[in-house]
Amino acid sequence: MKLTILGSGVAAVLAVSAAALAQVSITIGQPEQTRIREYVVKEKVKPTMIKEKVIVGATLPADVELQEVPDDWGPTVSKYRYVYTDDNVVLVEPSSRRVVHIIE
Repeated sequence: MKLTILGSGVAAVLAVSAAALAQVSITIGQPEQTRIREYVVKEKVKPTMIKEKVIVGATLPADVELQEVPDDWGPTVSKYRYVYTDDNVVLVEPSSRRVVHIIE
């Protein structure tokens, strides 16, 4: 019986972990995306070269320097970091370095 309970507990943990990994993207409204794009152009943010393909859910390499998100980007994205690459602003969860949104 203990083995069954332990098995159920492990299954529950795995189910929660899988659900957490599936939720790697965030939604950002069009006005916020425009504000972010305008910031990158106005501030002449230097693009970063990344060899790997950058997609939502991917993990960025440790050697990619993440920038702090400016306050005026709003509270929706304030907990993330960003990198500018290939004319896209890539929002990243800093602890996992996982890409959560790409603004084209």
